[in-house]
Amino acid sequence: MTARLETQRLHAPGLYETDIGAWAEQQARLLRAGWFAELDIEHIAEEIEDVGKSEQRELASRLSVLLAHLLKWQYQPERRGSSWRRTILAQRRALGLRLKRTPSLKTILRDPDWLEEIWEDAISTATAETGLDAFPEHCPWEVPQVLDADWMPE
Repeated sequence: MTARLETQRLHAPGLYETDIGAWAEQQARLLRAGWFAELDIEHIAEEIEDVGKSEQRELASRLSVLLAHLLKWQYQPERRGSSWRRTILAQRRALGLRLKRTPSLKTILRDPDWLEEIWEDAISTATAETGLDAFPEHCPWEVPQVLDADWMPE
């Protein structure tokens, strides 16, 4: 089977919906071969946008975990331990790497609405894990402070 026929067979309607892995491999082959007219441009654009959203979701998840642990650290000093400290350090390290590899994510760290959503997630987690419900309505810390490896709330 020629490459052109294989491409036509794989480019059948619905491949994106039925087997995204095969679709992705096909699109990569088409790009490398220079067959740009054969590309599924609309779905490629969606997938590229999803990459950015995925990066934002990971950033949000890690920041939420970090904030929840900082809350627990501050509000339950009698339960502080190496496990919490390791989690805080690991999340800070992972966040630092993510921001280094994808510097454009730094802009979302200045979005007060986005940060408010992350704070609400952190409060929810900290409340569920501690049984406490006296956490501040808004984050009392600045993002650089939260990401600072040497800073801990007291």
